Amino acid sequence: MEQQSKDPLHGKRLDAILEELVEYYKGFEGLGEQINIKCFTDNPSINSSLKFLRKTPWARTKVESLYLFMLRQKKREEGRKNKE
Repeated sequence: MEQQSKDPLHGKRLDAILEELVEYYKGFEGLGEQINIKCFTDNPSINSSLKFLRKTPWARTKVESLYLFMLRQKKREEGRKNKE
């Protein structure tokens, strides 16, 4: 039997994480309000942001932390909808 990882980041590609965050926060403007990094606030694109995040461990850590927070928020929102 295979052991499944409980880590939500396990097997998740950085580009997929970034795309989900951009969608959830309604664009780079919203994402830039959450994480004030120049690659999100100054002429942003997925490709330029990925390039920066792959070279900058502290920024990637912030993005991964925000992604985990977003997953918890989505779960809470679903819980509220199910109670209604």
